[in-house]
Amino acid sequence: MDLSLCLILYLVFTPFLFGILSFLIGRRHEKARDWFAVAVTAVELAAAILLAGHYLSGNGSAVAVSGGVLYPVLQNELAGGLSFTLDGFRVVYALITALMWAGTTAFGKEYFLHEREHLNRYWFFVLVTLGATEGVMLSGDFMTSFIFFEILSFTSFTWVIHEETEEAVHAGYTYLFIAVIGGLVLFMGLAMLSFTAGTLVFEELPGAVLTAIAEGKSGMILAAAICILFGFGAKAGMFPVHIWLPKAHPVAPSPGSALLSGILTKVGVYGILMTALTTMGGNTTFGLLVLIIGMITMALGALLALFSVNLKRTLACSSMSQIGFILTGVGMMVLLAAGGEEEGVVIATSGLMLHMVNHSLIKLTLFMAAGVVVMNLHTLVLDDIRGWGRNKWFLKIAFALGALGISGVPCFNGYISKTLLHESIVEGIHHLSAYSGMLSVMEWIFLCSGGLTFAYMLKLFICIFVEKNSSLKRQAEFDKEPHCMNRLSTAVIFGSSLLMVILGQPAVMNRLAAVMSGYHEILEFQAFTFANLKGGLISLGIGAAVYLIVVRKVLMHQGSYVNRWPAWLDLENLLYRPVLTKALPWIFGNLARVFGENLILRPLCKAGLLIGQVLCRLFDMGLDGMILAVRKTFLREVRVRGSEPKHPGLVRTMSTEISEAAKPLVSNFTFALMMTCIGIVAVLVVIVLRVF
Repeated sequence: MDLSLCLILYLVFTPFLFGILSFLIGRRHEKARDWFAVAVTAVELAAAILLAGHYLSGNGSAVAVSGGVLYPVLQNELAGGLSFTLDGFRVVYALITALMWAGTTAFGKEYFLHEREHLNRYWFFVLVTLGATEGVMLSGDFMTSFIFFEILSFTSFTWVIHEETEEAVHAGYTYLFIAVIGGLVLFMGLAMLSFTAGTLVFEELPGAVLTAIAEGKSGMILAAAICILFGFGAKAGMFPVHIWLPKAHPVAPSPGSALLSGILTKVGVYGILMTALTTMGGNTTFGLLVLIIGMITMALGALLALFSVNLKRTLACSSMSQIGFILTGVGMMVLLAAGGEEEGVVIATSGLMLHMVNHSLIKLTLFMAAGVVVMNLHTLVLDDIRGWGRNKWFLKIAFALGALGISGVPCFNGYISKTLLHESIVEGIHHLSAYSGMLSVMEWIFLCSGGLTFAYMLKLFICIFVEKNSSLKRQAEFDKEPHCMNRLSTAVIFGSSLLMVILGQPAVMNRLAAVMSGYHEILEFQAFTFANLKGGLISLGIGAAVYLIVVRKVLMHQGSYVNRWPAWLDLENLLYRPVLTKALPWIFGNLARVFGENLILRPLCKAGLLIGQVLCRLFDMGLDGMILAVRKTFLREVRVRGSEPKHPGLVRTMSTEISEAAKPLVSNFTFALMMTCIGIVAVLVVIVLRVF
């Protein structure tokens, strides 16, 4: 068997097995489980390094991102199977994934030192999600991506609800509902694409799509691509399905937040990127759609981050904004490809891929730094943590390097990727005359969003590491202890922050761009010319002005940080829930009454409605009951706090906790039922399209 295939199978499938083993070990010995998880992720990182070395020594960077060596696994004529592929982009992201898991797992050992509840569950799902994420990143077709994508959507849900507070449960349900709807729409798009093009294999899709377009099926291809965009965009945090992201990150454990922000959002971007590369490379409609959505996501995320007064919420909204930067690159790549601008395509592709890597590594550093704050102070409110890090020099330097990187300051990694993305917009202004006016406006949105990034990162750094707390007594307590983490956590956080400087060197980034994009010629990008520096300096100037005028004068009152964002301006409560729970039932009710006038259709409608209600009720209760039963038996956690017995019996556990566990299920039943109905409608649409 080929070494590459062996390594792929190890990276994808062994974490599932090790997840089970970690759970069994944790039932007997918690410290052994923790070290086992650290060892598993360390070996996974070693395997990813070996895979990258083997690939680069054998193939270099000559394989395009949409092609590669296809590795069918478990194939058969009836059921199909899984398939994986290798190219520069996938090899790099398999390595980034393993690196982030190893780093957060090592840091998690200290982070969870004083929290022993639910850790068996947490580590089990962390390892399972690792395998699923590697499965997506190394997939050779859309169906393989979809299978692992759905697995990680449900397993990462447990990170959000880990603390099981009311806020965590609410955020978890929002995350899960968006994931379910996104998965259903994604499946519908893949079914349409498979029916129209005849394949879902990445390397076969470009030719199959051209054939389908020649046969007059361009509308179906575009519709399928939009569904796929929505499905993957739900995981990426793309507007307007971003609502889970600002709610999930603050309540999730910081190691989980680093993975949610740094890697799982990139899983969604990966799907969008593969759609653009294999299916919609020259479609201006799709390119404009992604570009506009990317701009909105970028600007809105930056604005939300600027207004936030919660450390992790600010970083979460920042992730949304940076995903917008990446989507802007995807949109420009498609538009420039449609215009035949090959050099512009190289610039846009390199910029978006490099920014994916940069954002992953930056958020690894920043969220772990936020985790250090949480495990020491147990709060995220800016006024409460103000001045805490004044004498924590390793943490201060690490956070500063991450902030400089994400702000696009020259000589740090974010500068080069953001400059490439900006240059792709400039290329569009010069060469795509039909869109030059619109792109000129978008260029300023891009620069202003970069300025807002600098403003809110400056706000966080000055608040935590420069200013003094309003309480002198509290500040004295902060200054008393300069040590805030152990040596392992210091090595992980400070070591990851040094990558901001290493990847900020043009020679390193040029080589990395060539490997990831697959172009034969190494991109020789001159990062420090006056024309390129000008864009970055404009953004930094805007950011400095926003901090001095808006943050210090508007977003602060009597020396305290104030949340000026209107509480009612919540897209989930303002639009989605009213539409799903009130508007759609009213529409379907009126349609039922109209069709009910027909004597033949009336009994069918009533019977269908009754059967649907019963099935949905049984389905909802059945799943909830199954989850509850598993949770109270196989996944029952051993309590170490309180006065309850260490090993309560099954009957006692069920009787004392069933009402508490059932409360969120019952209160969310209406919303869950509506999600089920929408899912059924989506599946029916797919069936109709497949038949006709």
